[in-house]
Amino acid sequence: MKLELRDYIKLRDFIYERSGLHFEEKKIYFVKKRLATRMNILGIESPKEYLWRLKYGDPNGKEFQELINLLTTNETYFFREFDQLAVFAENCLQEVCAAKEREDRKQLRIWSAGCSTGEEPYTLSIILLEMVDRYHTWDVEIIATDIDTKVLQKARKGVYSKRSVKDVPEEYLEKYFIKDGDSYKVKYIVKKPVKFRHLNLMDEKKMRLMSGMDFIFCRNVLIYFDENSRRAVVSNFYESLNNGGYIFLGHSESMSRISSAFKLRRKNGLIVYQKVED
Repeated sequence: MKLELRDYIKLRDFIYERSGLHFEEKKIYFVKKRLATRMNILGIESPKEYLWRLKYGDPNGKEFQELINLLTTNETYFFREFDQLAVFAENCLQEVCAAKEREDRKQLRIWSAGCSTGEEPYTLSIILLEMVDRYHTWDVEIIATDIDTKVLQKARKGVYSKRSVKDVPEEYLEKYFIKDGDSYKVKYIVKKPVKFRHLNLMDEKKMRLMSGMDFIFCRNVLIYFDENSRRAVVSNFYESLNNGGYIFLGHSESMSRISSAFKLRRKNGLIVYQKVED
């Protein structure tokens, strides 16, 4: 299959308009390989014809979703970026829980945005079980969202390879997982508060429904967006957070060029961002 640069740019721009995902020109070979997979399945010979199909022959967006599932990468594992999770568990979580207890509002809502195959939200669930005093008296909800429908199917099953659990502390592995041959299944107590949803972060209408969050984890997701899309997504994150809530980005990501709305906090040598309104 031959993919001319001008056809690639037309396809790339269409993907961007619909999803906010931005693929630079140097990504042409990455996109071409995945495009070829879909074209072969559909029996389509030219990229122009495939783009026409996306625009005019895909009323329910099913084919566009198939393409997005191939274009999104999902490299993750339990307890990824452990030092950041430690700051969440030992500092931010304790602070927010203490404030809620003083106000007798024992409800926690956490959003894992770009949850992939579920390792992050299940990790957060384990941390809450371990770190929240009298956990059973709290109303806990972890909303886990992703644009990729296939990874959400896997996440709901909660079954993982040895590689995915390589960084799980041994005591947690025994306490919160069931070993089945070479697989590890997440126990019900961990899965119970986690709700998986399909969500395009550029869908303004659905993003407005994501409210009342105490914490948002959006780690290594904004790197797939361009500057304008990042600003739009982060603006919606700000509206979704409760006052005093925190947002966590990936180690290689920074809020400085995206938004000045959040207060920068340094905790144990790491930077986190908090919503603070007067």
